[in-house]
Amino acid sequence: MTPILTVTLNPALDLATSVDQVRANVKLRCGPETAEAGGGGVNVARAVTQLGGQASAWVALGGPNGDALGAILDDLLPDWHRFEAPGQTRHSFSVTEAASGDQLRFVLTGPSWSADQLDAAMAQIADGAAQDAFVVFSGSMPPGMEPGFLAQACAQLAPRKVVIDTSGQHLEAQARGSTSAPFVLRMDSHEAQTLSGLPLETQRDSAQFAEKLRQNGAGEIVIIARGADGSVMADGTGLWHVNASNEEVVSAIGAGDSFVGGFVMGLAQGKNAGQALRFGAAAASAAVISEGTQLCRRADWDRLLVQTKLTQL
Repeated sequence: MTPILTVTLNPALDLATSVDQVRANVKLRCGPETAEAGGGGVNVARAVTQLGGQASAWVALGGPNGDALGAILDDLLPDWHRFEAPGQTRHSFSVTEAASGDQLRFVLTGPSWSADQLDAAMAQIADGAAQDAFVVFSGSMPPGMEPGFLAQACAQLAPRKVVIDTSGQHLEAQARGSTSAPFVLRMDSHEAQTLSGLPLETQRDSAQFAEKLRQNGAGEIVIIARGADGSVMADGTGLWHVNASNEEVVSAIGAGDSFVGGFVMGLAQGKNAGQALRFGAAAASAAVISEGTQLCRRADWDRLLVQTKLTQL
């Protein structure tokens, strides 16, 4: 199996609690608090591991929050590496209102990185990653990282195959294309609609936009998730669709990261892009039928994989 290395530059120590009812300007007595590891790259590595694959997670940590997060990672991942963040690891904080079931989510920004610090981190990753490795950048990028940095990282990490699943200005910059394109660029349907300025109502609409991005140099393979309608992919051999194989949604937390984990695991096992797309779709479907932050369970993935269907559009 080709090595998989995930990179989490802006992880979070996720705190969660509950209150009976949210009201302003009064003290709210909270229920028991839980603490979990947050960050796209962390979740991708977890998904690969839970599906029976192997992934090495590189996580930037700093301060007491980073120490606490590291202790959680010790129990979650058999292979993870700490490198120093330029400041305290951030918190995210969610509060569920028992009366309504609504959840309020507060996400802090995290420490700011300088260009030199980012370059040093990329050098460490390059030193630690095999030449044929898949390197996954997933989740939010840290303050201080300029749009376009991920394209520079693709060049710096070559010939390793970079997979990018991010959002906001970093996705916008990558979508404009680069001579140093990642091997895979993934986004969800809302992000694709924002980038294209189009409703992308059909599977073919999304797939054609993915192909446009691919031809513009946004990625060698471009994938757009369409939620319950599955995912589409443009990979240079055609336009493809894979269905979502679940019929219920318990929790959508981690579905995207599970997709990336399953897809990259498929590639690392030597599967072609179409077969890997089925791996990713089954992992996402497995994630949404598990509670909370459990991500994809192997038994669910095994059952759902046979229900995924790859169709050329």
